[in-house]
Amino acid sequence: VQLQACGGGLVQPGGSLRLSCAASGTIFSINAMGWYRQAPGKQRELVATLRTGVSPSYADFVKGRFTISRDNAKNTVYLQMNGLRPEDTAVYYCHAELIVGLNLRVDYWGQGTLVTVSS
Repeated sequence: VQLQACGGGLVQPGGSLRLSCAASGTIFSINAMGWYRQAPGKQRELVATLRTGVSPSYADFVKGRFTISRDNAKNTVYLQMNGLRPEDTAVYYCHAELIVGLNLRVDYWGQGTLVTVSS
């Protein structure tokens, strides 16, 4: 199984970006997909997560600005980021909790995509 993330880039404060992350390989089902981020010198932190059958969960610092969604047919999770701020600058990592075999639950991470918010 692989997670391929894309959509990062340079954007001015107040701008928008949309990240996407597609899971490929032998996947029985998806328990959850989400996004974390890690800024220079800081620990990785949860941004948003979407568990199957549950409402999305967001970190307080992105509530009202970011929206997570999922296309189950494509095994893809999206993060729509609006109202970006310089403090949102970080490498964003896709995460997935997948069932890949009988009673086999595994966590996967994407390669990270850099988001830079600067004027």
